[in-house]
Amino acid sequence: MDPLSDVIALLRPNTAISKPITGRGHWGVRYAAYDAPGFTIILKGACWIAFEGEQPLKLEKGAFLLLPATPAFTLSSHPAIACEPRDPMDVPARHGEQEGEADFESLGGTFRIEAANAPLLLALLPRMIHVPPSEGRSVRFRRVIDLILEECSGDEPGKDMILRRLLEVLLIEALRLRGVATDDDRAGLLNGMRDPALARVLGAMHADVRADWTVAGLARIAGQSRSAFAARFGAVLGCGPIEYLVRWRMALAKDALLRGTKTLDRIADEIGYESASAFSTAFRKRLGCPPGKFARSSSAGEPARIESEPR
Repeated sequence: MDPLSDVIALLRPNTAISKPITGRGHWGVRYAAYDAPGFTIILKGACWIAFEGEQPLKLEKGAFLLLPATPAFTLSSHPAIACEPRDPMDVPARHGEQEGEADFESLGGTFRIEAANAPLLLALLPRMIHVPPSEGRSVRFRRVIDLILEECSGDEPGKDMILRRLLEVLLIEALRLRGVATDDDRAGLLNGMRDPALARVLGAMHADVRADWTVAGLARIAGQSRSAFAARFGAVLGCGPIEYLVRWRMALAKDALLRGTKTLDRIADEIGYESASAFSTAFRKRLGCPPGKFARSSSAGEPARIESEPR
């Protein structure tokens, strides 16, 4: 698989909450930050979303917004309107006037992702992906939106299951869609994949994570000098190439430990360590606990004490 597919496979996204959100008249709500990808699709009318310290962003019918890690935000019918605090719920929400036909409709919710690798993998993604209606109409992304709109307008058997699957497809399409509004100044995997030279390097590392990669060898794949490649990789990905490789190896190791189907010797061999002992030492140094404790704690539903991944 390509690097983006690898990341999505480890995240194992599925729709945790999907609900209609409607409003009429003047209204505004405020939500606290939460550690899960949030999304919204505007089905009718428009609204304004604002994050602390930033200008409000208008979302119109057909727009899609994805927040890989959801910060505190406000949602309102008009910019600069007073907003009431609300808690995320898994039931339909109605804002503003409670009577009469809604002049605003959206489908919003969160995706559930694999918690063990979320901090590392979400750090590789943009802070926000915004697909305005004008961008979505000319690509297959728009067809997925249309299928979701069609499903929301009816009440056919299996509606909830189909919506969940369509939203998961939408998440993947949004992450790989080129030309949409992202945080272009933020380092991350998507920006790396859009750089032809770095995309070759990332593809090579992900295709053979066991290899004894060096900066010089990766620079040759990029067709650049060692120093130019190292500087470019760090600026675009937010870390050096060998550090990226180590983080990815640890992500694969955690996923294998969570699944519980492989021995430490096999995991070590598959991700490029000479022995289970060498792998265990590296894992403990990086994550703050030995692999066995991580696996036991995870299987018991108790989080192991694991240090956050470096940025």
